[in-house]
Amino acid sequence: MKLRKNKLRFSALLFMNILAAALVAIPATDARCNRECLSGFISKYLDAMLSHNPAVLPRSADVRFTENSEVMKLGEGLWKSVSGIRPYRRDVLDVPQGIAASKVVVEEAGSPVLLQLRLKIVDQKITEVETMTVRTQKEGALFNPDALKEPRKEMTFAPERSQIAPREEMVKIADTYPAGLKIGDFVAADAPFAPDAYRIENGVITAGAGCARAGCENIKTQKIMEHPGISRRITAVDEDLGIVLMRLDFGETPSYAAGRSLVVWEEFKIYGGVIHAVEAFMRYMPSNKGSGWE
Repeated sequence: MKLRKNKLRFSALLFMNILAAALVAIPATDARCNRECLSGFISKYLDAMLSHNPAVLPRSADVRFTENSEVMKLGEGLWKSVSGIRPYRRDVLDVPQGIAASKVVVEEAGSPVLLQLRLKIVDQKITEVETMTVRTQKEGALFNPDALKEPRKEMTFAPERSQIAPREEMVKIADTYPAGLKIGDFVAADAPFAPDAYRIENGVITAGAGCARAGCENIKTQKIMEHPGISRRITAVDEDLGIVLMRLDFGETPSYAAGRSLVVWEEFKIYGGVIHAVEAFMRYMPSNKGSGWE
């Protein structure tokens, strides 16, 4: 009888050890936000903004919010005046970094506003909100929001996985663009543009097919001014769509007037080792303003 009890006790201990080992082997639940989750946070943000109620957002207690580089309380700025959301919305989703960015056209009293949005998601909560707004041509140098009806398929389609380089390589390719702006020559910077590459800024085609200015049909050879004070910050890399999103500060140049710079949220569609499209929202800012996120 004693021998049988010992065997039962041994079996029970063996079972508990096996169970404990199995539980240790099970990985912890991944709290990282996937693409659907990140896109959902953008929808929640826009819905909350339209209802003027930031309290409904899942956010950290110390969430940080800027609009046009100004630190504000979430619920201020565009939150108070937005009256509608137009159909145009294009997301850039960086799953490894928990970044959900989007270019959206919203409305104030029926008038269009270009909204650049960047959210940082940690543990299913918003911890950072960075935004830029453009309301007029005076603010943005160019302004044609009515041309932004829906995102272009060139930006939204997913290339074959074999055509998308690792994120570090995509960033290296995208960096040839500010390098070209710095010296005023994309050819000398060896920026790898596809033959049919185009650029759209604030809804205006400024390079490629449909560009109205002389010499701008070819984005690589078109004449551009030097921007010796240009700086950039990588804000998101979408590894599924092949998009690198940068915040560029062009710095002061003779054409922007003293004390003024052009801030550009630029997206680069990159696959097959070349840049196929460049799309941007941009506005003038004081040259010494910074981004609020240094």
